[in-house]
Amino acid sequence: MKIVIQKFGGTSVATLEMRAKAVQKVINAKKSGYYPVVVVSAMGRKGAPYATDTLIDLAKNECVDTHPREMDLLMSCGEIISSVVMVNALRAKGYEAVALTGGQAGIITDNNYGNANILRVQPDRIYMYLEMGKIPVVAGFQGVTESGDITTLGRGGSDTTAAALGKALAASFIEIYTDVDGIMTADPRLVPNATVLKHLTYSEVFQMADQGAKVIHPRAVEIAMSCNIPLIIKNVNGNGPGTMVSSYYESDYLKTIEHDPNQVITAISHMLNRTQITIENLNLELQNTVLNRLAENGISIDLINVFPNKMIFTIDGDDSAKTTTILEQLGCSYSAVYNCSKISAIGNRMRGVPGVMARIIKALHKNQVHVLQTADSHTTISCLIKGEDTAKALVALHDEFKLHTR
Repeated sequence: MKIVIQKFGGTSVATLEMRAKAVQKVINAKKSGYYPVVVVSAMGRKGAPYATDTLIDLAKNECVDTHPREMDLLMSCGEIISSVVMVNALRAKGYEAVALTGGQAGIITDNNYGNANILRVQPDRIYMYLEMGKIPVVAGFQGVTESGDITTLGRGGSDTTAAALGKALAASFIEIYTDVDGIMTADPRLVPNATVLKHLTYSEVFQMADQGAKVIHPRAVEIAMSCNIPLIIKNVNGNGPGTMVSSYYESDYLKTIEHDPNQVITAISHMLNRTQITIENLNLELQNTVLNRLAENGISIDLINVFPNKMIFTIDGDDSAKTTTILEQLGCSYSAVYNCSKISAIGNRMRGVPGVMARIIKALHKNQVHVLQTADSHTTISCLIKGEDTAKALVALHDEFKLHTR
């Protein structure tokens, strides 16, 4: 049984026209000899009566403080609505389909409401429907606890659903349908000549997602990587090949990049609204106290540099007020630079290659982009810059490494 997972985002099922395109993708898979298992996201946006945000507002009109258990129950409705509508769209084309909640699909989670972790997937019911010739349409973003309570999987939850089902069902591959042609070398809204990448490794796309590129959730990549199932990001509006994500480059693609010094960088990603915090006159005890207090308040830090009497790090701009309040309570001497952006150059092939950082800094300085802070790993080099320089920095690095030629 050759199984393929086909995940459709909210925009791909939002209208009759888009659902018709999604249905055709499912039918094409069926005609190609595959057994499709469909995963759908919520189809509504705020203002629509069935939209998740609308339902949340309805609950808050009664009581602002909704319990996490009830909130997850409410938030699961959008995907369930999408699954039923998608089933009807398939039936209208003459294909038998069945809608399943995450729990009915066998997705068992812990009880961390709002951001539950999948404990295991029991796919027996999906196998049963596949053997009956039916197309299972699973509500993404959700599961069920051991005791039967509905949970949601947090940001990117439908991607996680698709990957978890792909692993449990030993799928041939997982297709993620969006409204773009695939994963691009940079954000095309800021870099006009950004191009679609034909092939990425799991580690590259994981780094891209982790460094701000809104392509696929890192948890989904981790799951697919753990069982070596290829991910394919495609446009629901067309028939292009999309971007293949797997454990290694295809041999023909590898031949085109292995001798090109510009190919050490695969893509450029960015994160907006970062705040840089510098704390002076620190001792070891106060350093530990600061880090512990930030963690206790759920504040994630990044680009951290620790010196004997000083510490520099970045935070999400939305956490700025909370962070400065904590530092003032601790009597810290600090300064803050607001509205920064983190620009990251990503590529598996930069490992062990000298001079990549020098090229990045030179390209940014040449374009009058001031670098506030840097960090690097084997596959990623990140620079913190002023927010107003974001587009200029992205274009500069995209041009420096000739990513438009991919």
